[in-house]
Amino acid sequence: MHEDMTPAPEDSYGVSKYTVEMELKATHEMFGLDYVIFRPHNVYGERQNIGDKYRNVVGIFMNQILQGKPMTVFGDGEQTRAFSYIGDVAPVIARSAQLDGARNRIFNVGADQPYSVNYLARVVAEAMGVKPEITHLSARQEVVHAFSDHSRVRETFGYEAKTTLKEGVQRMAQWVKSHGARHSREFGQIEIRKNLPSSWQMS
Repeated sequence: MHEDMTPAPEDSYGVSKYTVEMELKATHEMFGLDYVIFRPHNVYGERQNIGDKYRNVVGIFMNQILQGKPMTVFGDGEQTRAFSYIGDVAPVIARSAQLDGARNRIFNVGADQPYSVNYLARVVAEAMGVKPEITHLSARQEVVHAFSDHSRVRETFGYEAKTTLKEGVQRMAQWVKSHGARHSREFGQIEIRKNLPSSWQMS
């Protein structure tokens, strides 16, 4: 995916993000407010909320391992994503406020190399010092293969994602093990149940 593609989100999560992008563009055109939009993807690293079982797969896997549970994978686990280490992403976002060439533009930012969720699970297990134990859940309605082009952020910022998946996961694992497991809060009183993953359903 590259920045010049016209977004066509298919779920509420995607719609909410695109809405903010359209609002920023409209506010700039009407009132002159400058902005920089980043589209980071699958960011993980130290200080992430590993207690959130609904998002951030690396943290979910690590929290499950700390609790002695198997890692849960939706579908066959062969869907691919590029997992982005926070230490590669955050400095670019911080620099953008002082870089004139970034103003009023959209940037993909994150890792270039996609990996399957199954491979990620093995990397996480190794970093946590356990043998990989996986439970496969029903597949979700999601894009099977998704990763982004980073030509624009490289040209503008001189960006390069330097941290390999194994290096980043190892750093996060060290932090996670020093802080311990986190309790996952359940979504309460969900009225819309249709098409929710079965693991999210409330009794």
